[in-house]
Amino acid sequence: FLSLRERLELARACVRFAAGRVPVIASGHVAETPDDQLEEARMMADTGIAALVLLTNRFARADEDDGVFEARLGRFLEALRIDIPLGFYECPHPYKRLVSSSAMRFCVATGRFGFLKDTSCRLDDMRAKLEAARGSPFKLFNANAATLLASLRAGASGYSGVMANFHPDLYVRLCATWKTDPAGAERLQDFLGLASAIEYQYYPVNAMYALSLEGVPVRLVSRRADPGRFTESMRLEVEQLMRLSRAWSGRDAPR
Repeated sequence: FLSLRERLELARACVRFAAGRVPVIASGHVAETPDDQLEEARMMADTGIAALVLLTNRFARADEDDGVFEARLGRFLEALRIDIPLGFYECPHPYKRLVSSSAMRFCVATGRFGFLKDTSCRLDDMRAKLEAARGSPFKLFNANAATLLASLRAGASGYSGVMANFHPDLYVRLCATWKTDPAGAERLQDFLGLASAIEYQYYPVNAMYALSLEGVPVRLVSRRADPGRFTESMRLEVEQLMRLSRAWSGRDAPR
């Protein structure tokens, strides 16, 4: 829902703000034609980001098989500079294209990809991808909260989902302590899995509201969802979730 100019400006602003403290990873790979995709990828890579994220659904339509996906991806990689690390995101819009085991092996074999944001929400899918990438430095990050702990035990490297807009510190804790405190991780997983149902309430407006409650100066403005439909009841649900999140974190509300 952003123009190419807006996507580039946002990436540059993040790179300036990070100032080398943390790596900035960006996408913006949304164009329809291969030539336009390549051009926007080149421009995004030139913003100074540390890695570029590609969308799996841009290389083949829903009715096209992995052969089409791999052929178009191969041509894309041949034309893109080789010094920019790449990742993949199984973006659900305009349709969700999950990476199959064979496509995963193809991507890993190119040596160009370092990670995948997995949105399958299915442990069997994640295990198959992890098996296909076994022996490589490729990392899988789970976007689904309910399966997070189980995916970590299966070999996933961490979390990459929208619930990090609500209580990122709790995901940091789970990913950091699931081995050393398995009982605590189970309890925290139960909370995070249930709390993630807020995503289906009225995202992204509810996430903006949650961030504002944490002191982030963000307004409820969205091109994806009408903020006017964010009801009083929805606001209360977000407020209650954030109070519970602070209790889990052991911190007070921001002043």
